[in-house]
Amino acid sequence: MSHDKTLNKGAFGVSGTGDTSGYGGLVRSNAKPGSSERPFGSYFDEVADELERAFPEFNDAIEKVIVDRDELTLHVKAAHLFETATKLRDTETLRFEQCMGVSGAHYPEEKNRELHAIYHLLSMTHNRRIRIEVSIPDANPHLPSLVEVWAGCNWNERETFDMFGIIFDGHPALTRILMPDDWPGHPQRKDYPLGGIDVEYIGAVVPPPSDRREYQ
Repeated sequence: MSHDKTLNKGAFGVSGTGDTSGYGGLVRSNAKPGSSERPFGSYFDEVADELERAFPEFNDAIEKVIVDRDELTLHVKAAHLFETATKLRDTETLRFEQCMGVSGAHYPEEKNRELHAIYHLLSMTHNRRIRIEVSIPDANPHLPSLVEVWAGCNWNERETFDMFGIIFDGHPALTRILMPDDWPGHPQRKDYPLGGIDVEYIGAVVPPPSDRREYQ
C-alpha cells in the first residue's frame, strides 16, 4: 500500500498555551493511504468482485479501493455515484440496504478535489459494512442526491450541505438544517474563521473562543 504524506494541523497534544479556540499551532505528519492491492482480506474481495460482475463500468467508475484499519472504502467518480449506489443496494449478493450517514470533509490542499462526501453503508442481509467516498472541486461542488436510493440520506445531505457547502442535485428540499438560512459560509470547512461570533442562548450569551478567558 502506498501513502501520500501531508501535514495535518490540530489541537491534539497542545500544551503551554492559553489558546481555547481548538488550535495551538500544532503541526503533525498525516499519511493518507493509497490504493490497496489484492487480496484485500475479510469479505472485501467478495464485495469488490460482486460489484465488478454486476457493474460493467466498474473500472471507469471506481478510482481506487482502499483497505485501511480493517475498513473498505470505494472511491467513486462523481459521474458514476448514483449508478454505483444503486448497484450496491439492489445486487442480491451485495444488498447494502441502508446508508447509515453522509459525512463531509474539506481538504483545501487537494487541488480540484477539495470537498469529499463519505457514505457509510450497511448490508443487513449479509452483515457487512463499507464506505463509498466521492471527491469534487470546490469550484463546482455538485453531487447527485442519493435520497432516491436511500431515503435516510435526506437529513444527512442537508447537514453536509450546511456544514461544507456540497450541493446535492435532486434533493427534495436542500436547505440548512443546523444553521439559520441566512448564515454566511459553512462552519466545518477548514477555511472557516475561528472565533469572533457570539453564540446566543435564552437568557445568556456565550462569547466566541477568541474572547474567552485563558485557562492555564
